[in-house]
Amino acid sequence: MTNKYSALSERFLNYVRVDTRSDEDATKRPSSDKEVAFLRKLAQELATIGLSDIQTMSDGYVFAKLPASPGLENVPNIGFIAHVDTADFNSENIQPQIVENYDGKSIIPLGTTAYQLDPAVFPSLNKYQGHTLITTDGTTLLGADDKAGVAEIITAIEYLINHPDIQHGPVSLAFGPDEEIGTGADHFDTKAFGADFAYTVDGGPLGELEWETFNAASAKLHIQGQNVHPGTAKGAMINANQVAMDFHAQLPVHDRPEETSGREGFWHLIEMSGTPDEANLTYIIRDHDRQKFESRKDQLIAIADQFNAKFGQDRLTLTIQDQYYNMGDILKENMAPVELAEQAMQALSIKPIIEPIRGGTDGSKISFLGLPTPNLFAGGENMHGRFEYVSLEVMEAATDVILKIIELAR
Repeated sequence: MTNKYSALSERFLNYVRVDTRSDEDATKRPSSDKEVAFLRKLAQELATIGLSDIQTMSDGYVFAKLPASPGLENVPNIGFIAHVDTADFNSENIQPQIVENYDGKSIIPLGTTAYQLDPAVFPSLNKYQGHTLITTDGTTLLGADDKAGVAEIITAIEYLINHPDIQHGPVSLAFGPDEEIGTGADHFDTKAFGADFAYTVDGGPLGELEWETFNAASAKLHIQGQNVHPGTAKGAMINANQVAMDFHAQLPVHDRPEETSGREGFWHLIEMSGTPDEANLTYIIRDHDRQKFESRKDQLIAIADQFNAKFGQDRLTLTIQDQYYNMGDILKENMAPVELAEQAMQALSIKPIIEPIRGGTDGSKISFLGLPTPNLFAGGENMHGRFEYVSLEVMEAATDVILKIIELAR
């Protein structure tokens, strides 16, 4: 680590220690008061570093603007966006641990737990010889997704404020809730945000530059059984648990996350519960190709219809809800933001890694709201669980990229 961004590591560590997990079961938005409190403090921090045009929007987003240097008011307004919530893994009492000058090959114990980061299991560790790594203590996630992005954006803007000799155009910032539950950007106010194009800083390892995402939907299946005494069940019992297993068995074995890669889509069974009387299955549906995505939804509907026809009544109730769409369908019509980010990375001797995201970002929805928003790396590895870690050197490189994009857009 250099001392160029002296506040970066402390800022990040302070952020991740705060529990901001979003709540998928909540009916209010933002879904958690913890997110609201964190965003309120973030707005105060933005004021402290010298920003004055700060707004808290009705959907929870905090917007801020950095005015252009004199004479550069007509330069394109670039937006940078990150989310403050963390995923559905334990996020209480996060205790990050710091591993300085990692040798790229040793096993890293995670606190006093039996868990460890082993390069034999996580070969990504081999890339980080000489780096300072921040890991979990094995009991929680870390929260680099996406507090690394939050820290990098604010650190970059603070650097510009503290170095007024650096000329730049207008910059818009947004920090929001509920990305991890897929609802945060539903009502993102692109007009109030004011950017001509934007970037989410929400990616993974060094060099990631993503402009394609999955199309995504959730599916909830309720099965109403008919429970009778097993001793007299013949011809009368409809075991909802068995129906659930039979339903799932109709889906192709290969089309599961653990069997797919690249642009291959999947159905992913994320939750199941039940008794012989009733059972529930929850899936997520993913595919980069919109036609295949629609076909996956149709296939679930067809299976449910077949079962209901067999029973002669509607015992299976399927509810499908679209979550986001492949932003590549929008960005392919305007690749300028992607090309600018690619130029910025190359200028910093960072090799751009341009691959489709096997997931999504707020940029998916925001792009469909009319603001082209590809995704930049933020540094996190093994996100959403106890094995999450991040390199401070990569976080610093992400901050460099943000500043270089702003510079090149002049």
